[in-house]
Amino acid sequence: MPGREPFQYAALRIVPRVERGEAFNAGVVLFCRPLRFLGARTRLDDALLRALAPGCDPAAVKPHLDAVERIAAGDPAGGPIARMPASERFHWLVAPASTIVQPGPVHTGLTDDPGDELERLFGSLVER
Repeated sequence: MPGREPFQYAALRIVPRVERGEAFNAGVVLFCRPLRFLGARTRLDDALLRALAPGCDPAAVKPHLDAVERIAAGDPAGGPIARMPASERFHWLVAPASTIVQPGPVHTGLTDDPGDELERLFGSLVER
C-alpha cells in the first residue's frame, strides 16, 4: 500500500515477581523513523497488579510508566535520556531490563499514521 512506512513497537510488561514468571501488558512504545514519530501509551491495571502481587503498591509502579511516556515524548522532565535522539530513546526504552517494567520483544509493521497505530496496538495489547 503506497505511503505506508515501517515502524517498530514493543509492549511494556509489568513483572511484579520475576520468580513467578507472571506478567501483564501495561503499555506500548512505537517508533517510526521515516515519519519521525516516537510515542508511548501506558496504563496500569491496579486490580490486576494487586491480584498478582498483593504487596506491590501501584503508586510505586506508576512513576516508572510515566517516565516511559516522558522519555518517548522527549519531555525534559524525563531526564537525560529524554534529550537523546528519538532512535536512541526507543532503543533505550526497549532494551532488556530487570525492573518491574520490562519491554517485550520488538515487532515491526507498516503504517501511514503512527499515532493511530499506537492507539490501535494499545487497544489490542493493553486494554481489556
